[in-house]
Amino acid sequence: QVQLVESGGGLVQPGGSLRLSCAASGRIFSIYDMGWYRQAAGKQRELVAAITSGGSTNYADSVKGRFTISRDNAKNTVYLQMNSLKPEDTAVYYCTADIRTPARSNYWGQGTQVTVSS
Repeated sequence: QVQLVESGGGLVQPGGSLRLSCAASGRIFSIYDMGWYRQAAGKQRELVAAITSGGSTNYADSVKGRFTISRDNAKNTVYLQMNSLKPEDTAVYYCTADIRTPARSNYWGQGTQVTVSS
C-alpha cells in the first residue's frame, strides 16, 4: 500500500511564503514524475508544477517565478516552495506521483488547504 502524505499548508497573508511537502511511503520500487495540483472552490483541478525523476520541471504560467518544485529522491519526497503568494493561490493543494510497486500507477495525496488572505 502506497501513501502520499502532504504537510505545510495553512493561512498566510498576501506576499507571504509557504513550503509544502509530500512524502511517499510503502512498498516503492521507483518513483517517476511527481507534481502538485490545486483545486479552488468551484473550479477544476489544475496542474501547478511537475518534476521528473531527473529533475526537469514544468510550471503553470500563473506561478512561474513565484513557486519552485523540488524533490529528494532519497526521501521519496517532493516539495513546493511558494513565494509572493496571492489570494488567487487559495486552494486545496494535492501532490501526485507516478510510482512502480512493481505495478506502475498514479497516486494522489489527501490534499492540504492553502489560504492566502489578510
